[in-house]
Amino acid sequence: MRILLEEKLSRFEELENQLLDQEVLADPARMSAVAREHGTLAKVVTKYRRLKELNAQIVDAMEMVEGSDPELRELAGAELPELKTEREACWNELLDMTVGGEDAARNRCILEIRAGTGGDEAALFARDLYEMYKHYAEDNGWKVEILGMNPTELGGFKEIVLGLQGEGVFRHLEYESGGHRVQRVPETEAKGRIHTSAATVAVMAEPEEVEIDIKLDDYREDVFHASGPGGQHVNKTASAIRLTHLETGI
Repeated sequence: MRILLEEKLSRFEELENQLLDQEVLADPARMSAVAREHGTLAKVVTKYRRLKELNAQIVDAMEMVEGSDPELRELAGAELPELKTEREACWNELLDMTVGGEDAARNRCILEIRAGTGGDEAALFARDLYEMYKHYAEDNGWKVEILGMNPTELGGFKEIVLGLQGEGVFRHLEYESGGHRVQRVPETEAKGRIHTSAATVAVMAEPEEVEIDIKLDDYREDVFHASGPGGQHVNKTASAIRLTHLETGI
């Protein structure tokens, strides 16, 4: 774990230097990529630097506790528990940031809600789940966008797909995937009987945008012309163009 954090710190410092490099600043595409990676690492690196500071402060405090000055021993003894508590909290936050892998650090995700068994009541339950996740996202300051939906006449959803964007959004929601069930008296039930309805939720990390640079020398262009009657216009008009990637043959 510490090796991984040191690697992230080293990479972050390297990116900081690149952000000051004139060659990088002159290349908008490269500058954008460096700035994006720098921003992705900033939070975990800041937290790791604080952890290292706390470790150093704890070592100093322990030396004071064992020292000969009674006043310093008392001050250090009072400060030590607070430092250790903060260090533990800091370490746990770092674990939360890094253990989930690359997906956990992503700030975009897709959330799909689909009504299961239960007919109209299941569709209403899917709507309630949508409202719940929408309010949760707003409370966390995330951006919510409806990508698609299939509403019912009663105001429910057979399915609804959301795009969410915000810091740590996938890490917070990834374990919501799966089946959800509710037992209640439906709005559509006239006799007051309890019904069981279900809905499924799927949460997927949205892939990061990738810029691909294809050079002219990497592919071959074949131009085809129509054959047969039609005069010079047919023979001069390109009716099909085929691009072939030389390395892969695609």
